[in-house]
Amino acid sequence: MRKNSIKNTRINGEVQKELSRIIRQEIKDPRIHPMTSVVSVEVAPDLKHAKVYISVLGNAEECKSTEEGLRKAAPYMRSLLAKSINLRNTPELHFVMDQSIEYGVNMSKMIDEVNKNNSSEETSEEE
Repeated sequence: MRKNSIKNTRINGEVQKELSRIIRQEIKDPRIHPMTSVVSVEVAPDLKHAKVYISVLGNAEECKSTEEGLRKAAPYMRSLLAKSINLRNTPELHFVMDQSIEYGVNMSKMIDEVNKNNSSEETSEEE
């Protein structure tokens, strides 16, 4: 199975959806931040490994504790995944922090600040 095949894309989507549900409803670890989302999942073509890209809306300490909690819960999450999705092999989960959402929010704030500064400079020049 190729990496970009339709079957692999569907498997990635199903695993992402199911992992999101598991993190939201099944995991009770206090280290895992409630604003944790699964951004994307890349399952290897042989279904042995999966990179799970997660995003945490919080500070660096919360991100680190969430990543540690998810790593500790990975075998349990894998067993729940095996029960809910019928795959030949249930992939081993590897969590990767994805800061793209936080980066986008920060860039948006910076753009708003620049626009606000430009508009205040224009109004002071007109007076």
